[in-house]
Order: sequence, then structure tokens, then C-alpha cells
Amino acid sequence: MAVLSTSCFPIFKLVFLFTLMSAAVTISLQQEQPVLNSAEQDSVYQVLSSINSAIPWRTLFPDDLCSYPPHGVVCDYFSDPTTNNITVHITELSFGYVSDYTPNPACSQNSTFSPLLFTSFKHLRKLFFYQCFTGTQVFVPEIPTSFGSSLEELVFINNPAFVGPLSGIIRNFTSLRRVVLIGNGIYGSIPDGMGDLINVEEIALSRNKLSGQVSVSLAKLKKLKVLDLSGNDFDGNVPCSVGNLTQLLKLDLSSNAFSGKIPGSLSNLQCLEFLDLSFNRFGNYGVPLFLAEMPRLKEVYLSGNLLGGDIPEIWEKLGGILGIGFSGMGLVGGIPASMGVHLRNLCYLGLDNNKLEGKVPEEFGSLEFVSEINLEKNNLSGRVPFSAKFTAKVGDKLRLKGNPELCVDEKLSRGKSIGSSLRELKKCSKPDIPNPVLFIGGSHHSGPLSSSFHVLLLFWGVSALLL
Repeated sequence: MAVLSTSCFPIFKLVFLFTLMSAAVTISLQQEQPVLNSAEQDSVYQVLSSINSAIPWRTLFPDDLCSYPPHGVVCDYFSDPTTNNITVHITELSFGYVSDYTPNPACSQNSTFSPLLFTSFKHLRKLFFYQCFTGTQVFVPEIPTSFGSSLEELVFINNPAFVGPLSGIIRNFTSLRRVVLIGNGIYGSIPDGMGDLINVEEIALSRNKLSGQVSVSLAKLKKLKVLDLSGNDFDGNVPCSVGNLTQLLKLDLSSNAFSGKIPGSLSNLQCLEFLDLSFNRFGNYGVPLFLAEMPRLKEVYLSGNLLGGDIPEIWEKLGGILGIGFSGMGLVGGIPASMGVHLRNLCYLGLDNNKLEGKVPEEFGSLEFVSEINLEKNNLSGRVPFSAKFTAKVGDKLRLKGNPELCVDEKLSRGKSIGSSLRELKKCSKPDIPNPVLFIGGSHHSGPLSSSFHVLLLFWGVSALLL
């Protein structure tokens, strides 16, 4: 045993020395790691208290907030090129409980907006509020010109009590990539300064109280991929210059008061996948034919505009479309069968509340991915051409009522999985039996017998009498 202990002693000694050195290195690294300066840390506490004063933030998070922060507070390291010193600063502040996956600090009913947000965090890249200002009005504070050189994302969602002009929020934030102000109390027009946000990729201003005409300065935003102005009070013509935003993937101008003609310059948006111009006041100029020149379109919605005219034959190159909303547009004529032929990926088709007539194209019955077809309240006639399997698949989303001359076969109407809309249609009076066809001499004949067949019958009759 003594020999074994003596031989193992150097190993234990090495292990001890290694452990000692590791501990020393760890302590050294901890001492060298920069911490958030006390003034910036105190500002974070004050901002958190303005959001929810019932939570004892200083007690729950007494240590360095960059090492042990609450969710929603994010820091980053910065190096001074002149001194090589490393510092740490707040770069993201996100408030408002969104989900279990993003448990940001919850806002209270009496949350206020601290002006420290615009004065104490010069390295801030993201500012996010979700359902924080819902009671007492909170006005946009004055933003100093020194703020925002690093700001990349400005996001306020569902804060109806957050009130102020858009011009009071937007500054010369040249690093800004996302402006998402949805469902707030923001009012006024789009300031010309919005066109100076040269790096912005997303502008979403839906469900506010914005008004006036759309500033042509937006045409300068060459990197813009999303423009959503829906749910406001914008009016006048849509500027032709919107067609200069050639990187756009989504354009949503729905639920405003735009009028005039939908500009043909939108055909320049060759990357566009989502187009929603529904529920405006565009004039009686028909469905725009330039849609045929936008092969990447996946969704197009024009409902609620009395464009009138026929549904044009423009679908041959639009096979990627998933959704079409053409409801309440004053459309006349028949439904082109070509829609069922070319739109093989179609999931949603809304043609209700128009003046369409004729038969329902049987080609719709072969649409493999369709989940809703709404043809209600038109003047369609004839029998429903769909199979029991197809009607079972679509179910109640196959909407055909409100077409008095449309009928459904008795056998189909008795199906257990038939949708309620089909049950409301009248039953077809005659079974669907094709007209009989006679095949004479390799040709197709219907109606009266051909003269050659008469001659043949006469010959047989004479032969029978002679025999």
C-alpha cells in the first residue's frame, strides 16, 4: 500500500495544481468581464418600473443586468478601437407578454412610457411593445436628435392608447430595417422623411388613424420588401411611383379610401407574392390585366371594389396562386373554366356577391388543394358539377347558396358529408343523362336519322316483301 501511495503522489499533485490554476483563470476572467455601468442599469430599472410598478425589479434582479437580466433585456459587447477597451450596453428592450416562448416583462394597465428610452440607451437596436398601452392615453414623447443611430427595429403592436403623430415617431434612423406600428393610436399623414429610411425593409402601419395621400417619397426605399398601410383612412390615387419598389414581396393597401384606377405600374413588382387592394373605392375599370405579368403572385385580393366587367382570361402563367378574393366587385359574365385548368395550387376562391352567370366550371372539381370556394349570391345556373368525394372534402366551405337557378342532383344532396350550403339548393328535376348519339359511317350524328339510314331501312323492307 505504501509503494502504491508513493507512486500515485505526483498524479494527485498535478491534479491539485491543475484545479488551482483553472480556478485562478476563472476568477481572472470574471474580474475582466465588463459589467453594465450603474447609470444605464438604473435607467433599465426605471423603465421596467414604468411598465409594471408592482414588480420589485431591483430585488428580483439585483446583479448586473447584462449577466442576469429579465427576459426582454438584451446586452451586447462593444470594443473601442482607440483604447481596445471592451464595454457592455443594452441593445434590445422588449415589453409585453406575447407567449410562453417569449415571456417578456408583462405590462400593467397603467403602464407609462418613460422618456429614458430615448436618452439612456445610445446603442439600442430593438424597441418592442406589445399590448402595453391599452387604458389611459400615453403620448409619444419628444425624441431627441441624438437618439436612434443604431436603432434597427421599432415595433409597437396593439397599443391603442399610444397616441401621437407619425411624424413625431419617425426620425432620421438610417439603420432602421423594420417599422412595425400596428393597432395603435398613431395619426396624421406619412411624413416625407419616411423616404430617408434608406435601409428599411418593412413598413407596417396597419390599423391606426393615418390619413391623407401616400407620400411619393416612399419610392426612394429601394430595399423595401413589405409595405402594409391597411386599415387606415388614406385616400386619393395610389401613386404610380409605388411601382418603383421592385423588391416588394407584400403590398397591402386594403380597407382605406383609395380611389381612381389601380396603377398599371404595379406590373413592375415582379417579386410580389401578396397583393391586397380590397375594400377601397377604386373605379369601374375592370380587373387589372397586368396581373398576368406578375408570375410570382400567390395571393391577390380585390374584393369590395366595384371594378365591374368580366373575369379576364389571364390565368395561364399564374399557376402559383393560392388565394383569390374577388367578392362584391360587380363582376358579370361567366366564370372562366381556365381558372380551374391553370390554378392547380388554388386553396381559396371568393367570387361571391357578384353578377356572374352561366354554369359552375366542372374543372374546379379537380383542384387538389382547394379548401374553400365561395360562389354565393350570383346568377349561376345548371347543376352542381362536383363529385361526392369533392363536396365531402370541401364540406361547408363549398358555398353556393343564393343562386336561384343552380341545382344539385338528388343523389348528391343525400350524401351524409354534404355541406349545408348544398342542402339549401333546389334539386335538379331531371337526371344528368347525356343525349344519345348514333354512330353512322364513323361520324357522330344526333337528332333526326340521317338520309343514308333511311335508304338502308327502305332496302330491308323491300327485300322482306319479295322474300
